[in-house]
Amino acid sequence: MTRTALIAGASGIVGSAAAAVLLDAGWTVHGLARRPMEQHGVQPVAADLQDAQATAAALAGVDADAVFITTWLRQTSEAENIRVNAAMVRNLLNGLPPRSGPRHVALVTGLKHYLGPFEAYGKGVLPQTPFREEQPRLDVENFYYAQEDELFAAAGRDGFTWSVHRPHTIIGKAVGNAMNMGTTLAVYATLCRETGRPFVFPGSGAQWNGLTDMTDARLLARHMLWAATTPAAADEAFNVVNGDIFRWSWMWSRIAQWFGLEATPFDGTVRPLETQMAGDAVVWRKIAEREGLAEHDLDRLASPWHTDADLGRPIEVVTDMSKSRRLGFTGYQPTDDAFMTLFGQLRADRLIP
Repeated sequence: MTRTALIAGASGIVGSAAAAVLLDAGWTVHGLARRPMEQHGVQPVAADLQDAQATAAALAGVDADAVFITTWLRQTSEAENIRVNAAMVRNLLNGLPPRSGPRHVALVTGLKHYLGPFEAYGKGVLPQTPFREEQPRLDVENFYYAQEDELFAAAGRDGFTWSVHRPHTIIGKAVGNAMNMGTTLAVYATLCRETGRPFVFPGSGAQWNGLTDMTDARLLARHMLWAATTPAAADEAFNVVNGDIFRWSWMWSRIAQWFGLEATPFDGTVRPLETQMAGDAVVWRKIAEREGLAEHDLDRLASPWHTDADLGRPIEVVTDMSKSRRLGFTGYQPTDDAFMTLFGQLRADRLIP
C-alpha cells in the first residue's frame, strides 16, 4: 500500500533530500512551500505557514501518513524566532485534516538544542560533550524548544506519534538556504582560486584542532524515514550525525585539494568569511556570467554568517548516536565523502564552475 508524506520545506537542504528518499521508497510526496519549486515526483502545495487559514485550506486534500517539518524562518531576534517559528509549526499541525489511521510527525531542529540560540550561541554553561538526548534543556529561550512544545501539544491532542531529529551542521544542496556550509565553502574556494587569495580557515583554534562531526542531508532523510516507520522510535528525540569524527585541520586540506588549492596553514587568527566575502558579489557575478552558471546571486548560494558561527565556536562539539544505534538505525556516511559528493553535484548542476 502506497504511503503519503507531507514535507514542509521540500525545496530546502533537508526537505529535498527527504523527498528523494521517500520517493525512492515508493511514497507519494506532497511538498509544501510558500512558492513551491518544480521537483521531480513531488506534488506541490502552496501555503505560507504564517497564515493559519491559508495553510488549512491548502492542506484540505492532503491525507498524510507522515509529516516532515524541515523549515524555519530566521528573524532579527530570538524572541521573534520563537514567535514566528512556533506559530508556523502550530499552524501546520492545526491545519492537517483529520485522519482515521495512524500518523507520524517528524520535526528537524539541531544542536542549538544543546549549544543555545544564535543570541547566546556556545556561551554560558553548556552540557558536557558528546551531546546526548537525555541532557536537559538550557535555561534560555530557544525557538527549537518552542517548536518542540508545539509538536508535543498537538500530539497529545490529536494522538499522532512524533520524532525530533537533531542534526549537526548539514551537508547538502539547496539554493537560497540560510544555513548552508557545504555550498558556502565551495563558493569560497572558487573565489580564492579565481582571485588568488589564500584559502585560509576562517574559524577558531578550538574548531581547527578539536574533534567535530557533521550530518549528510541524505543520511538525515533516511533517519527520518526510519523513525517514521519504526514503532520503537515513536515519541523520541534523536541526535543524527554521520558516524565519523574529524578535525578541521585534516578536513580543510581535503577540501582544498578537491578545488586544486593549497590550504594555508592556520596561524590561530579568526578570519570570518562574512568579512572575507563582503565584497565578492561582483566577482561572483563575473564568474557566473563567464562560466554560464545557474545562479549569479552570491547571497543565494553562500551563508557566511552561519558558517562563521559553526567554525568559530570556542568549544569542541561531538554528538552521541547511541540511542538510534540501540533501536536499529545503522546508517553511516564519511563526512569527507559527503563534501566531495556535494561539490560534484554543485559542479554538475552548474552552480560552481
